[in-house]
Amino acid sequence: MEEVIKDCVGRLLAGEILLYPTDTVWGIGCDATNEKAIERIYNLKQRSERKSMLVLLDREEKLPYYVSEIPLIAWKMLRTAEKPTTFIYPAARNLPSRLVPLDGTIAIRIVKTEFCRKLISALNRPLISTSANISGTPSPATFDEISPEIINGVDYIVPRQYDTSEFSQPSRLVRFLYDDKYVVIRR
Repeated sequence: MEEVIKDCVGRLLAGEILLYPTDTVWGIGCDATNEKAIERIYNLKQRSERKSMLVLLDREEKLPYYVSEIPLIAWKMLRTAEKPTTFIYPAARNLPSRLVPLDGTIAIRIVKTEFCRKLISALNRPLISTSANISGTPSPATFDEISPEIINGVDYIVPRQYDTSEFSQPSRLVRFLYDDKYVVIRR
């Protein structure tokens, strides 16, 4: 695994985009601080830039660097979530403007699978994650459902042996509103 991680980090730092297993479904990803790589993902997915993408982190301790306002309830929910959950936080910071919607929020998930955690830790930057499909088409639940257009459009595909997720559906999605108020957008 260490050699694959090292190879992926080099590719990500060079602005390449990857097809990789996340803690939910296979995703298309890049260094979340590289605007040109982000643009490549939008183009590959044929996605409007008005639709934001989420960011993956390896540890919750990194949240304050990318989010200026973390509701107190977020810390409890992070520690008690039983399945992969992406939280939408107010007031993103230290991320490219094209990644942050007009309302200033940012969607972040702390990953639990070994491959993703090690990759993000070695990169020492957040990783973009978006479903491996053309915008408007169904999200693939497995690698075998990913379209040839996506497979041929990425620079590198992580070997399938690192797909250890127990989930084959998108993450739960929770948006923090204010104080301790939140709304579940996707179960």
